[in-house]
Amino acid sequence: MWAKDTGGGIICRPYILTPPDLTSPIHHHHHRLFFFFLRNSIINMPPAVPSPYEEAQEHLLAVDIEDGIKLRIRNLTRKSDGGTSILHGINMDIPKGVIVGIMGPSGSGKSTVLRALNRLWEPPAGTVFLDGRDIRDLDVLALRRKVGMLFQLPALFEGTVADNVRYGPQLRGKKLTDEEVCKLLSLADLDSTFFHKAGCELSVGQAQRVALARTLANEPEVLLLDEPTSALDPISAQNIEDAIVKLKEKQGMTTVIVSHSIRQIQRIADIVCLLVDGVIVEVLKPDKLSEAWHPMALRFLQLSS
Repeated sequence: MWAKDTGGGIICRPYILTPPDLTSPIHHHHHRLFFFFLRNSIINMPPAVPSPYEEAQEHLLAVDIEDGIKLRIRNLTRKSDGGTSILHGINMDIPKGVIVGIMGPSGSGKSTVLRALNRLWEPPAGTVFLDGRDIRDLDVLALRRKVGMLFQLPALFEGTVADNVRYGPQLRGKKLTDEEVCKLLSLADLDSTFFHKAGCELSVGQAQRVALARTLANEPEVLLLDEPTSALDPISAQNIEDAIVKLKEKQGMTTVIVSHSIRQIQRIADIVCLLVDGVIVEVLKPDKLSEAWHPMALRFLQLSS
């Protein structure tokens, strides 16, 4: 619940380099979840939530501040082609400047939620609001500049690191200076020595950080991360995590990250949502995951530890 693109593909080992077409679209829930987070405080579930959940969440403080909400999700629903429910009327609010972690078993709908936030798929039912505005009223390219996304595996374009970082702004007729490129690389935890390197010379971890810098070049207000470190070694993964935290601390970036790594979520997230069968069953602070009560959430956490 809660809360590349086609064109002429160029292969440059170990990456498939594809210029993006950003317009390509890449059981029943019995209660509504309204989730707010502000300065270590989280909105609690309404009374319709089962009492065990309420008891487990007594330490959470309800705070409703309208102008603090960056993304608002209402009644997000999806079914498979065969009619099986994937998401069940999700309602969620994501405040400005927080890192929200979404966890849960494979197939629970985590990436589906993420992709709805910048219209990589269009929900048949439900609405997503960005700063109070229905995202369906926004130009899709403008939306994806505001709500950037980083995928599991990096896909860099042919050319240098600097060429990759400059790509998005060039589509809008803007050319980044060398200084601006280096600043973006720094935000992604890369130094200026990478400026002239070719994408095919980089490790997967370095390429993922270049992909992050390229996303940041569009000056997004929200960053969506879909398992961004799952293919990386521990050191490279930590470099990406450091960059995510730095973006929050220095720029107040609102971030939603899907991850199977408990350690990662506990290290960087402000709040954790556990998703099971298309429903958010737990909303906890990272250091309170041991207080999860839902049986499937508990099993997932135990197997993931």
